[in-house]
Amino acid sequence: MRFACVILAGLVLLAPGVPQARDAQQQGILIELAGVLGESHALRQACAGREDQYWRARMMRLLEVEQAPAAVERALTSAFNNGYESRRRSYPVCTPTARRAEAAAAARGRSLARRLSQEATPAPTSSLPGAG
Repeated sequence: MRFACVILAGLVLLAPGVPQARDAQQQGILIELAGVLGESHALRQACAGREDQYWRARMMRLLEVEQAPAAVERALTSAFNNGYESRRRSYPVCTPTARRAEAAAAARGRSLARRLSQEATPAPTSSLPGAG
């Protein structure tokens, strides 16, 4: 489980310090990822305590890295908060079910981060030997 969290955290911050220009599809994936980060924050707090700010700190870093327009930043923040509140209400205490929900959120986050990474990576150009 901890390994999954580390992978997700790394994928969330794919290009540290480099603002990303996102198209509408990428922004949608990023907003969905922010919601998953909010869910992860609530689920982690249920088991590690309210003082744990691991996923909130990652969200703050994501906002810093993205340097998104104000409307997109508001959507990201709203998605994070909505994800947090929904999971906080569903899992107010740490149970085996909460742990499974945390693992499921990590899997969704990894999938979204991979999609975002693939969307942001330009297709390789092929060059023919001897061309030029």
